[in-house]
Amino acid sequence: MKVKTLLDLFIHDLSDVYSAEKQITRALPKLIRAATDEKLKAAFQQHLDETQVQIERLDQVIDAHDELRLLRMKCHALEGLVEEAQELIEATEAGPVRDAGLIGAAQKVEHYEIATYGTLIALAIKLQLGEAANLLAATLEEEKSTDKKLTTIAEKQ
Repeated sequence: MKVKTLLDLFIHDLSDVYSAEKQITRALPKLIRAATDEKLKAAFQQHLDETQVQIERLDQVIDAHDELRLLRMKCHALEGLVEEAQELIEATEAGPVRDAGLIGAAQKVEHYEIATYGTLIALAIKLQLGEAANLLAATLEEEKSTDKKLTTIAEKQ
């Protein structure tokens, strides 16, 4: 798809983050199994549960606006971040060092999502897609909260 308009860009970025969220649902169970700290495991599990809701929210964005159709695409940025996390798991023994690395890997994902949702909200506002902006804002707040929770866990290790 050629991106020629702000609506095209919005659809492209929305499709990209949809792919990212789907990849996250497959990656988080691996992080849960690899982590040893119980608070970290719980944070990953909570984020997995939230990610399911976030995917449903993205579906609501699509359903609320007739002009929106997701593109079939893969988020290569998330694919790379997931691959880095897998390499970290393979290169470290279970324990505090791996947990610290997993927190860093997860925060890289969170920061990608925060940037993407912030951009999508700005585009939705510009395109006067108010319902989309509201739904995306709810997800952005969850992503920021997860990032803060991971920082708190890291600081207490």
